[in-house]
Formats: sequence, structure tokens, C-alpha cells
Amino acid sequence: MSHFDDSDAFEAAAAPARVPLSQRAMAGRAAPYLDGLNPAQRQAVESLDGPVLLLAGAGTGKTRALTTRIVHLLTQGRATPGRILAVTFTNKAAREMKDRVARLLGETVEGMPWLGTFHSVSVKILRRHAELVGEGGLHLKPSFTILDTDDQIRLLKQLIAAGNIDEKRWPARMLAGLIDDWKNRALTPSRVPSGETHAYDGKGAALYAQYQRRLLELNATDFGDLLLHCVTIFQAHPDVLAQWQDRFRYILVDEYQDTNVAQYLWLRLLAQMHRNICCVGDDDQSIYGWRGAEVGNILRFEQDFPGAQVIRLEQNYRSTPHILAAASGLIAANKGRLGKTLWTESEGGEKVRLIGHWDSEAEARWIGEEIEAFHGGHRHSIGRRSLNDIAILVRASHQMRAFEDRFMTIGLPYRVIGGPRFYERQEIRDAMAYFRLAVSPTDDLAFERIVNLPKRGLGDKAVQTIQREARSRGLPLLEGAAATVAANALTGKGAANLRTFTEQMGRWHADVLDSRVNHVELAERILDDSGYTAMWQNDRAPDAPGRLDNLKELVKALEEFENLQGFLEHVALVMDASEGEQAEEVSIMTLHAAKGLEYPIVFLPGWEDGLFPSQRSMDESGLKGLEEERRLAYVGITRAEELATITFAGNRRMYGQWQSSLPSRFIDELPEDHVEVLTPPGLYGGGYGAAAQPFAQSTMHEKAARADVYNSPGWKRMQDRAGQRAAPVHRTPIVIDAEPAARFSVGDRVFHQKFGTGSIMGIAEDTLTVEFPAGFKTVKASYIQPAAPTNADDVPF
Repeated sequence: MSHFDDSDAFEAAAAPARVPLSQRAMAGRAAPYLDGLNPAQRQAVESLDGPVLLLAGAGTGKTRALTTRIVHLLTQGRATPGRILAVTFTNKAAREMKDRVARLLGETVEGMPWLGTFHSVSVKILRRHAELVGEGGLHLKPSFTILDTDDQIRLLKQLIAAGNIDEKRWPARMLAGLIDDWKNRALTPSRVPSGETHAYDGKGAALYAQYQRRLLELNATDFGDLLLHCVTIFQAHPDVLAQWQDRFRYILVDEYQDTNVAQYLWLRLLAQMHRNICCVGDDDQSIYGWRGAEVGNILRFEQDFPGAQVIRLEQNYRSTPHILAAASGLIAANKGRLGKTLWTESEGGEKVRLIGHWDSEAEARWIGEEIEAFHGGHRHSIGRRSLNDIAILVRASHQMRAFEDRFMTIGLPYRVIGGPRFYERQEIRDAMAYFRLAVSPTDDLAFERIVNLPKRGLGDKAVQTIQREARSRGLPLLEGAAATVAANALTGKGAANLRTFTEQMGRWHADVLDSRVNHVELAERILDDSGYTAMWQNDRAPDAPGRLDNLKELVKALEEFENLQGFLEHVALVMDASEGEQAEEVSIMTLHAAKGLEYPIVFLPGWEDGLFPSQRSMDESGLKGLEEERRLAYVGITRAEELATITFAGNRRMYGQWQSSLPSRFIDELPEDHVEVLTPPGLYGGGYGAAAQPFAQSTMHEKAARADVYNSPGWKRMQDRAGQRAAPVHRTPIVIDAEPAARFSVGDRVFHQKFGTGSIMGIAEDTLTVEFPAGFKTVKASYIQPAAPTNADDVPF
């Protein structure tokens, strides 16, 4: 391999070139596509020569500037379509870029083969030089196939088994993630740093080398190879690199802040000859570090390309001045940024709203009520809004459960973007199947889903044996499995595991029927003893921690019900009711999934330290992780066009325990002049947790005390007594019984043994909806008594 120095090309500027007659002739053509561009956008479009960094803030029209630049190159005759390289990250973005170019030109875009994603362009290059990959007698062929993730995992499992490695301790997905990380950093097996060779029980680098050799034997690549092989070919074969450098006279890159090291090297190598590279990006929106993106690529652009022109797009066309000021004030706390200030010609608009709630359930309830108010046109400053105009952006997917449950309860249509609904997720369906079989041992569908999950050594043949045994005896599959074991129809490890499984199910079913057994603890025990929780704990895939969080959220949801049966019925009913497309739906998604989207009204719940910023990110990446979390907050705020609402909870259930939460440190970084605080005074005044004193002394809290909605004398009296409480009251199971409610009326003050005193808000046959101090409860009338007379001063409102 040659020692090609990719910095050589930057030591001298290119000599001035004679302008061809065709370019001079085309330069005189009218350019209506330039109409409507602001000065910065026009500068970005017309600065065609040399390296350009287009630093484009959120909502500043960067896609328009990028596509108009392509049109300008074509209409001015600077390059033919085949000599322009334009790359982005997704097929959708590439299609949108091509469509926009076509609209601006007024004709279909033909002959632009190099407009696409990094991977699609790399495939075309690699197929022309595949034989340069490999060594000895083993080389890649142009007809190579590209393995998907499942094939990659299957191949790695074969190598792990051949190496006598315990896959339970060292899962294949963990090795796949490790190899992907190395490839994102353009590291071949021989270049893996010595400090990382200890990875994967000291065998990671050796397995990586074996994996790459096996891919060559199969004439295959994975997605990481597409860029890695191109980079190694370019570095080892300067003649090949020179061909591609000459071909690509102009290079344009979208979302440059999201490039990893391999993509960065790929671009630098290709841009060395002509140096006409335009990178569009926003360092303040670099939020994908967890999948290899390196924000340093955009921060050092001027060092990599001496003499580069930096053009800032700062005029925002999306959000109000208050939203932009709040976002700019927040992101200013980051040290690693190039700096820009967003502004807009629009005036007025609502301030960013900030409100804290007693707990996460109150947060979901309040947001649901606000959405209904917007939809009904009851917020005069905003007017009636379609549900399609409203989005909820959460930091972690497990936060969605509270909103989904609340919306299904009140019949509010919603969609989850970027993933399935909570109860449709794989891990939730698996856990629900365990619960269903424990409740109903005759549920054969649930049995088939989980009998070999986690792996129990029961393949298709073993399951068929169980099915035959069950059919011949007229038994459900669970009993058929026990009969199969008793008849010694199965042998080996699978038989022993099946015996354990059937015995566990028998115990769990008995516990379901025993009213003395706490159903929440039982659910946790089922997931733990079955090995299902451990399966995800041992899975090193990037999404495994999120799946574990979802399982914890599922167990938390059980607290609202008296037993497992009631919970399963609830889920079945609400999921059935949510089927079908709705004309209007609230959008729920993670902040990462929201990148590139915009909504008139945005809710940002869960702004608490540990949740947002994520404790995991800070623990793993320190200050770098914290700054990426702050960029994620910036992205969230700038999704809002007209109104952004930030919420947090004083208490949130984390890892099975109620915990007092501190408001996110990001909240105190918001500029106060652009924030309207609605938080009830006293939320942190009761002395619960470390957040009590600092927040109580803040200016934000003083403003909250003046919030009209919480300024009634009754509310103040109730908060004056907050310090006397021993601890927060949290939700306990809904009681179910069957006696009429005829003796009660709406508005009656009533008493419940567990929930205390409350007011009846609604009556439906024998069921009462009561507002207790801990929240709204639906209870049967037989568990309710008329409340004893009370002093009027105790009424909070």
C-alpha cells in the first residue's frame, strides 16, 4: 500500500484557468431561479469556485440554496451533469434534491448519475474497481453482493462458534457494532489501534480480520465496506483516485455535520484536485454521535480546506422571534461550535412556555388537555389547530407510553413516527405474550411466540413434536408441552429447558389466581425468571437499552390496574379502538426522529436531569456527550413554528422506583425574556429531593408564582402546607367492583380508603370518575363513601 499523503494537494492553489467559450455564452442567460433568494443564499449559490462551507441554521432554506447552486452550475455551463457529485444521507433526501433541481430547471433531470447517498455512489465506484480489494489470490469481484444486517449477524455467529466463544456472554450483535464502529472510522483490521485489540474478550480484531476474509470468499460486502473499500483503494492507488478527482469537478455535500470519519476521508480525497467542494451543514444540529457522526469534521473545515469561504445562513423562515431567541440562548452554552445567530423578519408570537408537573402522569394529562384545547379553538392567541399541526418530541421512546395510554383513554388520535406504537413494539408484544399465557394457559398463540424466546434449544422440529402431541391428546399447547416432556419425546438440552418452562408457567398461573400476590411484582418476576430481561441485557445492540427501558415502562403501567387480567383487557380494547387511519393525528416521536421536520405547535416533555440530558450520554462521553444533548434540545425547540412548550415532572418513575427529579440544567440556560413560566408555585417547595431549594430560589420560580392560572387563594393555601407533607403520593391500582352509583351525584365530595378525599367528576352506570389529590381515578361505587364535612379553607381552588 502506498504512503499517499492526502494533504499534498492543499499546498498550492490551482492556476487560473481559461474560461471556455461555452461557459461565457451560457453565463449571459437569464437566471429566474435566483429570484427570491436572500443575500446570504444568493452568495452561497454564486460562490462556485473553491471550498465553501455553508453554515445553515435551522429553517434557513439550506436545501433551496444547495439545489439552486446545482442549477446555477448547470445553467452557467460550469460542469456537465456527469461531473457534479452531490451526496446526502438518505434516499428520500436525494430524491427531494433531484425533484427540486427539476422544478427549478423546468425539466426532468437527466444524466446526473452521481446525485445520491454516500452508499449508492460508493457502490458504483466500487463495482468499477472491485478487483483492487483483497490480497494474494483472493479478491472482490464486480458482481459482489451486499449483505443486510441479518446475513451479517448470521455470518458472525458462525465465526464465533468456530472460535469456541460463548455467544451468551459475547453476542454477535456486540461484535457487529464493534466492527461497524471501526469501519465508520475507516479502520481496516490491520489498522485497529493496539489499545482496542482487547475488545470483545481480546478477540475482536482477530475476528474482524476473519470476517473480512470470509466476506471476500463469499464475494460480498456489508454496508460499512462500501465506503471503507473506496477509501483504501483511493489511498493505495493514486492513479485511480486521480481519475475520480478529475471526473468530479464540483462536489456538494448535504448535512456535513453528520459525516463519520470514513465519509470525511472519502470526500477529502475526492476534492483534492479541483477543490470545488461545498459542504452544507449546521454544527448546532450534530446529534448522531452515537452512530459515528463526528462534529469535528465541520468544525475544522477551514483547516482542512485552506482559504475556504464560510457563508452563514441565519435568516429563519420557520419560527417566531421568541422561539429563535430561546434556542440561540440555549445553544450558546456549547463551547464546540462555529457560532451564528438566527433571526427572522416576522414579529410577535408566543413566548416559549415552561411548566412543571407533580409527576409524569400529570404531565401527560395536562398535555392531552392542552392539545384538546388547541384542537377545539379554545386558545384564542393560537386559534383552532388541526391535530396534524401538533407534535410531542420525547428524549427516549419509553416516555411515549404515558402519552399513548392517555390519548387512547380520551380518544385522541395519534401516530408514532420513526417506530411502532408502544404496545406494538417487539419487546412489548413478547412480554405481553408471557403475561397472556400466565393468565390463560390455553392461549396457544402466546405459547408459540415465546416457547423459544429466549433461546431454549427448541427449533421448528421440537415445536412440531409438541403440536402433534397436543393434537393427539386434545390439549392446549402448554399442556401438550408438559405431556411431550413426560413422554420423553424430546431429549437433550431442549427437553430440560421445556420442562423448566412448563413448570414456571404453572407457578405463574397459580400466582395470577392468588389475590395475595402483587401483580406488578409477578410481572417483573416473569420477565426476570424466564430469562427474557437477561436476553436484552446481554444484547449489545444499540437499541437494547431502549428496549429494556420500554419493559420497565410496561411494568410501571401495571400499577394502574388491580390485576394482570384487567391490564390485558385494557390493552386489547384500546389497541382495537386505535386501529384504522385518522384524518387528523397528533405526532409523537423522539427528538432524533424529528430532525428535518417542523410543526406549528410542539410539546417537549421530560426536561429533567438524567433523562434530558441523558445520564447515559454524559457517563459515556462526558462534556462531548453533554454538548450533543444540548444540540438535541436546540433541534427540539427549532422544530416549532409558532409555539413551543417545555415540560418537566417533579417525580418520575425510573427503574421501578419513584424518584424526585431535578429540572434539566438546560432550563436555566434559556433566556428568561423569551420564556413564560406556568409552573405551579410550590412544586419543589415541599422539600422533595435535591431540586427543592435551587429551583425555589430561581427567578423562574418567582415568575411562576405570578402565573394567573395558579394564583387562586385556595391554591396558595394548599402550597403553604406543602412543606408539612412527608412524601409524594403516587398512583396505586384502580379498584374494580360492581355496585351501582345511584346514591352519588357529580360534584359530591367522597372518600376512598387508598386515594383519600376527592370530588366526583363523572358517573357512568356503577363507575365513578373521581379527582383525588394523586390524580383522576376510575373506581367502582362500592369502594366509595361520602366524605366527612370539611373546612372550606382546605379546598385548593
